[in-house]
Amino acid sequence: MSEQKRNTTKNQICLGLLAHVDAGKTTLSEAMLYEGGQLRRLGRVDHQDAFLDTDVQERERGITIFSKQAVLPLEYTAFTLLDTPGHVDFSSEMERTLQVLDYAVLVISGTDGVQAHTETLWRLLRRRQIPTFVFLTKMDLPNPGRAALMAQLRKHLDEGCLDFTEQNEDWLEAIAMREDALLDQYLDTGKVDPRDISGLIRLGKLFPCFFGSALHLDGVTEFLQGLAAYTEAPTYGEDFAARVFKIARDPQGNRLTYVKLTGGTLHVRDPIAYYPLHGEEIVEEKVTQLRLYSGEKFQTVSAVQAGQVCALLGLSQTWPSQGFGT
Repeated sequence: MSEQKRNTTKNQICLGLLAHVDAGKTTLSEAMLYEGGQLRRLGRVDHQDAFLDTDVQERERGITIFSKQAVLPLEYTAFTLLDTPGHVDFSSEMERTLQVLDYAVLVISGTDGVQAHTETLWRLLRRRQIPTFVFLTKMDLPNPGRAALMAQLRKHLDEGCLDFTEQNEDWLEAIAMREDALLDQYLDTGKVDPRDISGLIRLGKLFPCFFGSALHLDGVTEFLQGLAAYTEAPTYGEDFAARVFKIARDPQGNRLTYVKLTGGTLHVRDPIAYYPLHGEEIVEEKVTQLRLYSGEKFQTVSAVQAGQVCALLGLSQTWPSQGFGT
């Protein structure tokens, strides 16, 4: 294996799924996990057996209430999927999750197109400068058509929205036109390097759009290939750092502090010093367990690396949005 491939196998990317309510976001996450080899069977929201809708209220109401995570390892990149609530009543849960995302997927129903809440989500993503992919699902149902939907995206979201399902010379030219230097390069060579495409996405100048039907697995494999090809893992420092985005409890009542590591390595029994939400004196507590969750299930590990999302046990006074370390 080449040095480049050895390095890319270590890539960790935190990918959040966002949408207006009933757009098909949880169905897409289910399809991605299935096509990625992480599920043996497809669950459905309406059948109350979706992999990431683990709470009783979620299954009864058919909506996502709490952010959930799942591990999706592709060829050279390990994605952590964070499925966020789409209903406006639970938007605070979604907004806390934005703090730890490397990339986002905005899911849009092809039958509904861009909704008011879609535009709200878009503004939040742009404010936080989170590189964004778009997946238009439910294309098996009556819809305005790809051209009309793309016109909606460009009008209501951004001119940088581009259909990535038909990659031809016109497609390359449309990408090159997003940056003057890249256009000059394209006119000279007739080519656009995939790294240049990734760079435009990372800088918020280009937003890849994919079409399909998550319920029928249409377009999902191509979407996963696009994610693998055009995402880049962040570069992290060697010193320990982490961001808290959720506090929860497991069925046994254990307090869970969900974090994304943004630097260094964290081991079981490592001490963490932090300020509690209500208090002026530093608290120092040891991490007694590290859990990597995927749906309801988890595995315990001895250490986690920068870029990974995990749940910590042993911390009693942590709070969402809190930072640890450097």
